[in-house]
This record gives sequence, C-alpha cells and structure tokens, in this order.
Amino acid sequence: MTAYNKPDHWSIRAQKEGYPARSVYKLQEIDGKFKLFGRNGARNSAGPLRILDLGAAPGSWSLYILKKFGQGVFLAAADLSPLSLKASQLFSGANVFFVQGDIYDETVRSALLEKGPYDAVISDAAPATTGNRSVDTSRSLALAEAALSYGEAGLRAGGNFVVKVFQGAGTGEFLKRIKERFTGAKSYKPEACRSNSFETYYLGLGKKD
Repeated sequence: MTAYNKPDHWSIRAQKEGYPARSVYKLQEIDGKFKLFGRNGARNSAGPLRILDLGAAPGSWSLYILKKFGQGVFLAAADLSPLSLKASQLFSGANVFFVQGDIYDETVRSALLEKGPYDAVISDAAPATTGNRSVDTSRSLALAEAALSYGEAGLRAGGNFVVKVFQGAGTGEFLKRIKERFTGAKSYKPEACRSNSFETYYLGLGKKD
C-alpha cells in the first residue's frame, strides 16, 4: 500500500461516519467557510434548494447535501461511475435525480440542465491520473471547464460554484474567467486535502446576472 493510498485521519473518520470517501470534509469546510448553501448564500428564493453535483461518485458530496437538507433540497448528480451503496440508498427519493453518464455528452447535459436553474453547481470531478503532472493538469482543467459551462448555463443569478482543479498551466487563466462571471472568486485548499496533492478548489460566489 502506497503512502498516498494508506488510510489517514480523514479516511478513517469518513468510514466511521458512513461516507464513502474523505472528500466530504473538503465540501464541509468550504460550505462552512463560504456559506455555499445558506439562505444568505446560494439560496435566495422560495422552494427547495437546487444543487447540481458533477462527478458525484462515489457519492460523499451528494450524501453531505442530502443529510444536511433532507427533503429541503432537490439534488441532481452525474458521474461515469455508479454511486457507492452507502450513497445510492439515499438516492431513491423524488428529490433526487442521478445520471450515470459522461458530463460531456449532450444528452446528459440536456437532462441535467432541464432540472435547473440551480442555486449551486459543485464538482469534485477528477481525471484518471497518469503521474505526468502536465497531462493530469490539462485533463483536470478540461473537466473544470465543463463544470463551469454547466454553471454558466444552469445557475440562477446569485448562485454559487465550486470546482476541483489540479494546479498548473492554464489554471490561473481559468480562475480569471470565474472572476468575470461571479461577484466573488476564490482559490481555497481545504485541510482535508492531502499535503502532497496539487489539487485545490476554485469558487465562484454570486453569479452575475
């Protein structure tokens, strides 16, 4: 077992608390710090909070949202892979819509955008890594660009956006694009990220009308 795959504090905690992956604590920290889903944050309208989770599998981010808001949220989610059993058990309600498919696929995109507009678009999607940093960064950036495209098309005015990126060539320009489309933009690395990882998260807060 490599040091990267060896369970650490966050992985052990996730297992104990019923989450399929440690990534839940990244979203929890971002939400707590930036109020992604609060009434003074993404949610400004009547009715259930509407959230789109891209790259959702194995399901930790979606589980966090469903546990926090229950029937007070409508959650749409998509991934190439199926959800873990822990997550899929909560995906049987009328307030949940999951598509197992490619977010680049126009059929998948149309199905997801039809469920909007959304109060928040979130993405923890990551490519299959090669070990070549420039290749991995390029693939990560392509996924982040796709997520931003969903945000541009599917977020209501004032909605929030968060996406994972592997830092490297082109990511600075990508953050500038987020700044153009939102009233606030941030780069933030949660504590639960591995110290040797070059991943971080870009946030767009308050989509411009």
